[in-house]
Amino acid sequence: MPLGKEVRSSSASGRLETQHVSSILCERWRTADRTTGSGCCVEKLTDDCSEDKKQPEWLVRELLSRNRRRHSITQGDEAQMRKQHPIIDSTRRLCSLKIDETISLDNLQKLKLAFEEFERGGSRSIDAKCFGRIVKKCLGLPKTSNAQIQRLFKKIDYLGQGQISWGEFCTHMMHEYKEKQETVRRSKQVAFTLPASMKTLCHGIPIVNIHSSHDGTIVTVREDGVVCCCSPELKPLKTKPLFNEGPASKKSKWASDFILMTELNKLMIGTGDREIQLYELSTLEPYCQINALETVPLTLDFGCTGPDKCYIVYGDTEGCVTIILISSVGDTLRLWNKLPEIENMPNIAIDDAVLFPNVTFVRWKVHQDWVTQAKYFHSFQAVVSSSKEESTSLVIGCVLPLTDAEQQLDDIREACYVAKTKKIQLSWTPQLRASCDQTVFNISKGVKTFDLCQKHSLLVTGGMDRLIRMWNPHFSGKPNGILKGHSAPITYLQIIPENGQIFSVSIDCTVKIWDIQDQCCLFTADSQASGIHGDISTCSYSSAVKSFYFAADCMAVLSLKIRPRLHSRLTVSHDETVMCCGYSEEFRQVVSCSEGSVVKVWDFDTGRQVFEFGGTHDQSAITCMAFDPKGRRLITGGRDGCVKIWNFNNGQCLKTLRKDGECHEVCDCIFLQVHRTFYVMSVGGDRKIDIYLDIPEDLHHVQRPQPSWQDDLKSGHKEDILCVAQCPPSLLATSSYDGEIIVWNVISGRIRCRLVSPLLAEHQNVEGLDTSVPSIIFFKNSKLQHFSSATALLSAGAMGCINIWNVLSGSKLAGSFKASKFQQKITKQAKSAKDTLLYAADRIGYIYVYNMEKFTAGQKSPRAEGFWRAHTSRITGLQIVDNDQVVLSSSTDYTVRLWSTHGEYIGTFGQSESWSVHISSSWKHPAVPYEVLIDPLSMPHHEILNVKTRSDDIDTDKTGAHKGELKALSWNSQAC
Repeated sequence: MPLGKEVRSSSASGRLETQHVSSILCERWRTADRTTGSGCCVEKLTDDCSEDKKQPEWLVRELLSRNRRRHSITQGDEAQMRKQHPIIDSTRRLCSLKIDETISLDNLQKLKLAFEEFERGGSRSIDAKCFGRIVKKCLGLPKTSNAQIQRLFKKIDYLGQGQISWGEFCTHMMHEYKEKQETVRRSKQVAFTLPASMKTLCHGIPIVNIHSSHDGTIVTVREDGVVCCCSPELKPLKTKPLFNEGPASKKSKWASDFILMTELNKLMIGTGDREIQLYELSTLEPYCQINALETVPLTLDFGCTGPDKCYIVYGDTEGCVTIILISSVGDTLRLWNKLPEIENMPNIAIDDAVLFPNVTFVRWKVHQDWVTQAKYFHSFQAVVSSSKEESTSLVIGCVLPLTDAEQQLDDIREACYVAKTKKIQLSWTPQLRASCDQTVFNISKGVKTFDLCQKHSLLVTGGMDRLIRMWNPHFSGKPNGILKGHSAPITYLQIIPENGQIFSVSIDCTVKIWDIQDQCCLFTADSQASGIHGDISTCSYSSAVKSFYFAADCMAVLSLKIRPRLHSRLTVSHDETVMCCGYSEEFRQVVSCSEGSVVKVWDFDTGRQVFEFGGTHDQSAITCMAFDPKGRRLITGGRDGCVKIWNFNNGQCLKTLRKDGECHEVCDCIFLQVHRTFYVMSVGGDRKIDIYLDIPEDLHHVQRPQPSWQDDLKSGHKEDILCVAQCPPSLLATSSYDGEIIVWNVISGRIRCRLVSPLLAEHQNVEGLDTSVPSIIFFKNSKLQHFSSATALLSAGAMGCINIWNVLSGSKLAGSFKASKFQQKITKQAKSAKDTLLYAADRIGYIYVYNMEKFTAGQKSPRAEGFWRAHTSRITGLQIVDNDQVVLSSSTDYTVRLWSTHGEYIGTFGQSESWSVHISSSWKHPAVPYEVLIDPLSMPHHEILNVKTRSDDIDTDKTGAHKGELKALSWNSQAC
């Protein structure tokens, strides 16, 4: 494959399936500042960029394609260069840090003194010009553009008063930083599915441990030696008792711990008879055992250190840690498997096992009390063990002596050789490590459990004092952090390196998830929420299935809520359904709101996220939004029945508008002006119009609505109101779920007329027909051929129709036409600046463009100027930005997208590569969104494609969609 080429599918034209591969342009960019005499504009961008050193390839192509013969630049050419390369300024703005991100505590102090100087001069606030001077002076940013300072000033001056105070500046900064922290916290959100899934235990015998295999199979061993294998959902697969029942006079054998030896397909169990037994993992048949240990192995660990090499580590009741190193492990175990049997199991005494040339035996005296846990960490080449005794609570020590290592190793080898040649008895006297061969942690009340992670260089410990301590494993003096929150002794800890998290469990069945970086608790599941009760005998986390397993009064499993992984080619703007979107001309920003109550602010010119804040409606979905006339405040309505006003640049809630008593879902809201008074109006599930005065000077945070109109109380809507639209200066229209439209006079509050959406003859007998009106819009155009008043109301009708009403001349239906080619409900409408073009979006993601000046009364199906598939599901937001000739859309498919007015795909907000609205080479066009490309409804008609697809799943009896019309649509025609 040639370097720098783009690979595309042979069945797709343009960049429909373009894959980005290494480009020679990337190399050109990397070497630009090393090449003498290279273009100054490229180098300048590289110097100014502080967010991303690597620029988008489209920008490199654009810069290299202009003035190709110019290889140097002279003084005074920078202004001319800006004219030739208008993208430079926007890219510098993209790359440079925002002013508020460069402010330090020292800078804040300087700014405060500067504001105080103005106050002493009699002015409690400053204008934009003075603000620009003190920002440049106090922050040491003399070259900061005035445009950047003006943007910051406008964000603080959200009411447009032209002046700001020190208190307003601090409030803005505080809210912005707070929401940024909340954004980081949201990105780390994690939770278990509650309550836990349970499986009743039909015995009262404790389970000693739980482990999971690589395929997710859960293995448990009871104290009486019964092994149970089950699926990740706790469905039993196999159960078998391992210990043979002896004579009635003989005491029963009991298991102390077990571990899976998955690399060797073995299961290893420690017993109270001072044995280590090995069983075939697949069949659970006895394989061999090592007996005659000095003490009972309380805790076991196993791992492989290399090809055909392994270790066995166990801690005992005398505070000793024993390490058995075995090389040629396969051959060694096969030899042991052929030895004489004791109780139907091949047996070898530990004294004989160490005589094998491939076996090394080391026993360290580490603690003064029982060993609670012992593990070998290959990445640290060390054995870590813990005890409840304080002076040696946790010890990280070498496997073999490191002091004078070669000499010590020779001594051990010689001793082993002498023992093996002379057949002398193994000495069980434990050795003491030298102080330089171990790191000792002295922890109050000892350590019950621990974990160690090389990636984060982190050791965590927990025990009876209910605290989780975070240590640097190389320094035992003082912990780096202490996590508080458990109210009972901690019995289990595990570090999840890939997520930067710690899982902890206490004996009261409380599970917590902690963030390593922020040292904060992300999630807590107590016994009441999880449903896990009783004393926990053991627990374990399975990384294979992302689940926690518990053995208490019953077996239980807590599964992590996993975010669905998107295809690598899919880009989403939100993690949940996008409910609405809008464009602020004042800041050239796009705002989108999601079902998860998250508001995101995007840079319109580049597609990059600027800001985000959440929890706006107490986690209830945001259903609608609007901007104030200046475009500096955001109004949102939610399912919680509240309307809120925001400074969307810092996440500050300025006002909460709500009714007394029970609140119903808000379906739509607008900001309107009557004479010189501004109002916020909302409609929704309470079937009434709520009107709130916009009084910024009112310091009350919660505001109640104005008294309702008498006509609204007596003869208003009988069903939920879905939409509201205004036609200045005095008309207002509302539409409801039952298909009724009421036109109001906002000055008098009286009903002007009622409109009922008609049904076409072919729709009269359709069962379950959706007659709701989710979208209405006023059109005012003197060139509308069939309206004497030049004012029309367009409403979404049944089966993808749009009804046109003459509201000023008899309130009659002037016409109706099928706007959706698939007869799908029109969910959103938008119009161009001069009320010439109508853009209509349906519930399967299509956008249609109609020239209303060409529409004539009685015309049933006017030809669309163009249409294209913008999304794969319901479009929830649609707006035309006339100054830039683009279309903004959002959908329940989690995306917010930008299109040219001709349907050319510019990009999805949140994609990795930025764009420039005014440079078409930066657009995705002629590509289309990948999910749109592969969706069955986007496929062209062909015999080989005539199989059941999602298009067949659309109920044609209810929607009346013509399959012939559906099949006749070709991909090329929809991309017009």
